[in-house]
Amino acid sequence: MNKIVIYYSMSENVDFCAKMIAKECDADLLRIFPEKAYPNKGFKKFYWGGKSAVMAETPKIQPYYFDPAKYDTIIFGTPVWASTFTPPLRTFIKENREGIKGKKYAAFACCSGSGGNKALNKLREFLNADEFIAEAFFLDPKEKRNSDEAIIAFAKALGK
Repeated sequence: MNKIVIYYSMSENVDFCAKMIAKECDADLLRIFPEKAYPNKGFKKFYWGGKSAVMAETPKIQPYYFDPAKYDTIIFGTPVWASTFTPPLRTFIKENREGIKGKKYAAFACCSGSGGNKALNKLREFLNADEFIAEAFFLDPKEKRNSDEAIIAFAKALGK
């Protein structure tokens, strides 16, 4: 079974998890970048990121290569912004909706507080998926390093 981790990461928490997950379950990685970066600190970070997430914006993303025919399972990774998944990931899904239809999905989210479950539920609904084969959310995994075992357990649930 071929897997890919597709993710957006601003503060590197999702990147940290995505790399660990990909290594543990032998998956490819595809990191999504918006053409115009979001502010990454202070009030502007929360204002612009939160507004963009709440308004369900679909910003332009940098060019990438993705062949959905190569994969059976797609693992989505996202930070939690305003209790939902991030706009760059929304753009990617919208651009690839037909190609990813019928795949198995898994998802993880990183956050500093609450909202992880809501974000994953909104992602599942946007994908029009009945369920994720695995899902998890991690609290500040890179900084606190308190989620390593949970990240590995999530990856192992996806199999090699």
